[in-house]
Amino acid sequence: MSGPSPGETAAAAYRELAPAVLGYLRSQRVPDPEDVLGEVFVHVARDLPRFRGDDDDLRRWVFTIAHHRAVDVWRRRRRRPRIADVPVPDQADDGAVVDVADPELIDALQRLTRDQRAVVLLRFVADLALEDVAVVMHRRVGAVKALQHRALAALGATMTPDGEGPATS
Repeated sequence: MSGPSPGETAAAAYRELAPAVLGYLRSQRVPDPEDVLGEVFVHVARDLPRFRGDDDDLRRWVFTIAHHRAVDVWRRRRRRPRIADVPVPDQADDGAVVDVADPELIDALQRLTRDQRAVVLLRFVADLALEDVAVVMHRRVGAVKALQHRALAALGATMTPDGEGPATS
């Protein structure tokens, strides 16, 4: 009896993980997140025959690829002059809402540093463990914990409980 073909496995990985990866890319304000999502899964499909691991390893691997693609986009943008400074919309042209839909949360996430935002999104949108986030970001677990702590403190300070002004501790 043979298992699923690599194409079937890649398709299953896409169905399972693409919404969360797209949410991560959108929340990180990656320009053209759908294009980057396609790049991520082209990479996954190409290298899947060499992949070894369980479902958690696959999830970590896919989000590592997504994180690296996002970093590549930011690096390219820093090297190239901007032609126009047009903000990335919170909604796609087709009206699809960003996976992190609360406008107050989106605004608060944008106030975090890029690394803090990445930790929060990888932990709570991608649902990765601290150890997995450390692998994805090439950091020690302690550094990820510190980033998460500072990020959650900053979010707590800027988010309002029930719309009644700044949150208090």
